[in-house]
Amino acid sequence: MKVRIDIDTRTFVRFWLVVIGFGLAALAIYSARTALIILGISLFLALALNIPVSKLSRRLPGKSRVGATAIAYLAVVVLLGAIVFLVIPPIVQQTAKFAQTIPSLVDTGTTQWHGLRSFIDQYGLQPQVDSALASIKDNASTWAGNVGQNVLVGIGSVFAFFTGGILVLVLTFLMLIEGPEWTRRFWAIYSNDKRMMKHKQVAGRMYGVFTGYVTGQLTVSAIGATAAGLAVFIISFIFPNVPASLAMPTAAITFVLSLIPMFGATIGGIIITLLLAFNNVPAAIIYAIYFVVYQQVENNFISPRIQSKRLDLTALAVLGSVTIGLYVFGIAGGIIAIPTAGVVRILIEEYILTRKERHTAEALEAKKPTKRITATTKTTD
Repeated sequence: MKVRIDIDTRTFVRFWLVVIGFGLAALAIYSARTALIILGISLFLALALNIPVSKLSRRLPGKSRVGATAIAYLAVVVLLGAIVFLVIPPIVQQTAKFAQTIPSLVDTGTTQWHGLRSFIDQYGLQPQVDSALASIKDNASTWAGNVGQNVLVGIGSVFAFFTGGILVLVLTFLMLIEGPEWTRRFWAIYSNDKRMMKHKQVAGRMYGVFTGYVTGQLTVSAIGATAAGLAVFIISFIFPNVPASLAMPTAAITFVLSLIPMFGATIGGIIITLLLAFNNVPAAIIYAIYFVVYQQVENNFISPRIQSKRLDLTALAVLGSVTIGLYVFGIAGGIIAIPTAGVVRILIEEYILTRKERHTAEALEAKKPTKRITATTKTTD
């Protein structure tokens, strides 16, 4: 049995126009991904700074939002400068200290090499060693030949990063200043006041999720940074060759990297453990043990108590959103992934609720004629 399906030309053309349109839109989004990331980061920073800027503007003479934004920017720049000042010099100092120990490590390696040399001669492994060394030399020559190209690529990356950072700062500044005006213009588009109030409530819920996440993450990071700094400060008393000045860089590194969900705290812990290992290996082991224990406490008690009520997301949703954010948009995507997932959850819940209300209203409307007919029939009888 053959089934013949007739499709008119207009439907066929519309279908392929829609497919081509979606393809072109996806291509445009992919081509503009860098610009979209910059805009997304700027929007994230603008939303994060909106609360302090709004509070400052209400207290300034004339309620100047420009002045409040400038003060908030100055505070952020001072904070970043303090973090750089606290982190960079100790890292450079510890690296230089480690470099001073390299000669002794080389002497130790040379001593061990004599023993390894006799082992190679005893078991006839010299051809394999020569082949491995020749391969290393060839790779080193290839790398050396591409040094100039690598330097140019690195300079271009630094320049692009610097340019992107300036764009983010300028866009964030403009968003903070013009944000209220653009918001008023957007709500003025609505002609239905009931729908506008409903959408305002949804937008308020989404903004509450975002600000709640930012506040909660800053609180969790501050607690972790304080605990890490105290841990290193106590370790410096146990091991005299560990400088107490490492406590402040430890707190700064932990605070900044803990803002990256899921993986940032682990990266910070590894960096601090390596810095301590440059001075004293047992001290690094003790800190590593502390870090593992504290992460269990933070993940099971501190973070859930602070963040659970603000986001209402399952562990699978959090991990999935962070994974997608990191692999699609990098570190910036990982930072904004969780509040974005919270916003998407609210949109899905609102969509489902609207659909239910619409179906309920349609069902009630469908029952009304039946009731009228029944009432008319009874009156006639």
